[in-house]
Amino acid sequence: MDSSAAEIAYEFPPFYVLYKDGHVKRLIGTDFVQASLDPQTGVSSKDVIIVPETGVSARLYLPKITDPHQKLPLLIYFHGGGFVIETAFSPTYHYYLNSLVAQANIVAVSVEYRRAPEYPLPIAYDDSWAVLQWVVSHSMDQDGAEPWLRDHVDCKRIFLAGDSAGANIAHDMAMRAGATGLKLRGIALIHPYFWGEKRIGSEAEDPDKAKMADKMWLLACPSSAGADDPRINPVGEGAPSLSRLGCSRLLVCVGEKDILKDRGLIYYETLVKSGWSGEAEIMESQGEDHVFHLFNPTCEKAVTLMKRLVSFVNIDD
Repeated sequence: MDSSAAEIAYEFPPFYVLYKDGHVKRLIGTDFVQASLDPQTGVSSKDVIIVPETGVSARLYLPKITDPHQKLPLLIYFHGGGFVIETAFSPTYHYYLNSLVAQANIVAVSVEYRRAPEYPLPIAYDDSWAVLQWVVSHSMDQDGAEPWLRDHVDCKRIFLAGDSAGANIAHDMAMRAGATGLKLRGIALIHPYFWGEKRIGSEAEDPDKAKMADKMWLLACPSSAGADDPRINPVGEGAPSLSRLGCSRLLVCVGEKDILKDRGLIYYETLVKSGWSGEAEIMESQGEDHVFHLFNPTCEKAVTLMKRLVSFVNIDD
């Protein structure tokens, strides 16, 4: 047996341990729940392989269908976890998507992108773009391979959403969409993981969390020059103008006590001033920290956040 298999190369508590032979042991966000019919919501789910060569996949969600001729909005969801933990198959995201799909009466695609450190960025972005392209292909081919998309989705109402690192990915997807002429209906960024070299707002008040945010980015994207990389600081010097965002609506959600709050607020303010022609909304959850709605989904403010997202993905104009 290779002794290096048990030798630790790097530890990043509380997230993962990297061993010298290259394998990674994740310490949190590793639980798995099967796709199924959820008896409480009536939502069905199933897993599909999108890119067989890489194993990139997604979990699809379908609400209880009462009118087989009705075409529903589609939400493509990107899970959080700092690009390194959690999956589309974890209980946290599975139950959250069940609830969201049922309340909003939408179809959802929860993306299982490959994670750092084994697969450093930009791999997660590229995997997510491949899934978005697969979804869009169903609008051009009425005989698309996936019946849940082919039979039940209005491809003119495609939304993107994500939390934390997943919100970062949703932003990147919308920028790519704008660059390629793809028109998305809207994107919802929940507590987005944006950052920068210079401390702003309340970031200086918690140096430990700030250092964690610095470290998380460089471990996920070791080829990056730092936290002013446009992918993590989309409003920094040298970043493409947010006026190129390829959607007509945007919702940014922040938590009052979240160290990432000020980055989300600046993103919103910069977009509004950029010349972008869409409509932007901002929502702040008072007294709440990062992704509180996932940890306590039944609390009053989590319910309010869910209602705002449900309303957002059911825009009809």
